[in-house]
Amino acid sequence: MVALVTGASSGIGEATARRIAREPGAQLVLVARREERLKSLADELGGAAVIAADLTDEGAPAQIAEVVEARHGRLDLLVNNAGAAWRGRFGETGWANVKRHMELNFDAQVRLTEALLPILRSSAPAAIVNVSSTAGRVSRANSGAYSAGKFALIGWSDALHLEEAEHGVHVGLVMPGFVATEGFPQAELRAKAMTRWLVSKPEKVAEAIMGAGPGGKAERYVPRAYWIAAALRIVAPRVVRRGASAQAMTPATPDDD
Repeated sequence: MVALVTGASSGIGEATARRIAREPGAQLVLVARREERLKSLADELGGAAVIAADLTDEGAPAQIAEVVEARHGRLDLLVNNAGAAWRGRFGETGWANVKRHMELNFDAQVRLTEALLPILRSSAPAAIVNVSSTAGRVSRANSGAYSAGKFALIGWSDALHLEEAEHGVHVGLVMPGFVATEGFPQAELRAKAMTRWLVSKPEKVAEAIMGAGPGGKAERYVPRAYWIAAALRIVAPRVVRRGASAQAMTPATPDDD
């Protein structure tokens, strides 16, 4: 299996690369901005193609596609994991904050998928896993721009699956909630027994990605219980809004995202 993972230098992307590397015959293409981190991981995993790239750069998708084609000539799994979050209320951060979220968390995924889709089709059966978020189902104050990109990614993914099924390309979704990573250690939530269950590990997300990719599942929540919030958003939106309003009144901390 040839698999490409974006955002592979840390967190969910790194955990996913490690998980895929355990598959028999797995060959990895690791993509992120931090080249040294990628090279170190590649060496640890026994070898992998490393591409240091900013996915928002205009030429990045074509560059990545060229490397995949030249080195492997096929692609069985694309994991669109790269993303970021910058908190702020719309009234203070405005369109500029929405724009940078959309550029990285949605546009970059779409552009990379477009560049790699011919290779995925020719390698069918193949899979794409788009890593969205529970924030792509239920929004919170101070993170509307982030939710906008993740909502868009979910909607596009559903349509893409319907369009690409006939070409043998499965499209799965993974929607993590709070995950303890380098950028977001979630120290406050993990410190309390009442909220500790809300926080998952990158390795759990990596397993979900395997289920939504080669495993063929449509979507996975991590932790799985987060699907309840998504369901309530549909059947009882007023209740969800009340709960979110109460949370919005609590002072935010750096670990709260």
